[in-house]
This record gives sequence, structure tokens and C-alpha cells, in this order.
Amino acid sequence: MPTYEYLCNECEHAFEAVQSFTDLTIEVCPKCDGQVRKVYNNVGVVFKGSGFYKTDSRTTAPAAKNDTPAVKTESKAAPKTESAPAAKSKD
Repeated sequence: MPTYEYLCNECEHAFEAVQSFTDLTIEVCPKCDGQVRKVYNNVGVVFKGSGFYKTDSRTTAPAAKNDTPAVKTESKAAPKTESAPAAKSKD
């Protein structure tokens, strides 16, 4: 069951209550009988177990099961282009 935090609007008394989702909200301060409100805080998230990290889902690549040889691709450098000889100027 979740724990809820309450704060009194009149005396600023802070307290916690363990309540079910179906329980009614506490409306009266136990200290001064003033009106109370729920206090909402950030929730800390904790990931437990495997599968939460990038490296957890990766395994080494299994060996290929088919009998065809692997095709190697070679990177080809860009072909050299020769520039045209400079035109001779008539002076």
C-alpha cells in the first residue's frame, strides 16, 4: 500500500499515512483538527533486474547457420582524376 504525505493548512503539521487506493483522503489534522492537503513529491525510480542497460540486451553474434560463404565487400578509393593540361596562352 502506498504512503501518502499530508500537510495541515493551519498549523503546518506534516504527517504520513499508509492508505489503500480505495481509502478516503484524510481531511482533518490529527493535531489541531484543521483542514489538511496531500503533498505530492517527485518519485524516485529504481530499475532492478536485467534488461535496463544498453549492454544487457546485446550478445555476441551467433555463428552463421547457412553453408554459403560470407561475402566480403572492399571499400574502393575514389579513382584518381587527371586534370587537363592548362591551355597555353598566346601572348
